[in-house]
Amino acid sequence: MTKVEHSPKQRLAERQKAGPHLTDQEHIGLNGRIALVITDAVGTMWCAYIFAAIALVSLPAAIEGGVASLIAWIAQTFLQLVLLSVIMVGQKVAAAASDKQALQTYKDAEALLKIQDEIHRLIETNNTLTEEIHRAVAGKAMPAAAHPPVPGAPGAPA
Repeated sequence: MTKVEHSPKQRLAERQKAGPHLTDQEHIGLNGRIALVITDAVGTMWCAYIFAAIALVSLPAAIEGGVASLIAWIAQTFLQLVLLSVIMVGQKVAAAASDKQALQTYKDAEALLKIQDEIHRLIETNNTLTEEIHRAVAGKAMPAAAHPPVPGAPGAPA
């Protein structure tokens, strides 16, 4: 039986050291940090409420301007200001959920690697015991002197 080399410990150590890759571990430069600060400030529901209040200031003028003016106000002022912050909040929630999913997947993969290592160890133990049983049974069934000679083996008749 062929012995298979099995060494998961190195991979487990690498995984333990690195851990799962999460959103807040991204490496960003100065521009990225500035963008992140602005995004964190604008991407809140409080900012969406403030933008809605600012947009509502110009609503009376849009109503006086007629239907075209009102539609333009809705599309260009209200929706753009308010939805910007709401979409950013949604993206932050989605990123947090993605990080949780990545962490859970990482933990599941670690558990599977440990289970696989244990299964490999049990299979090796089973193979060793099976070989020992086979040798013991074969040894009792036919004494060594009674074994027929193997053709081509040293000392065997030609």
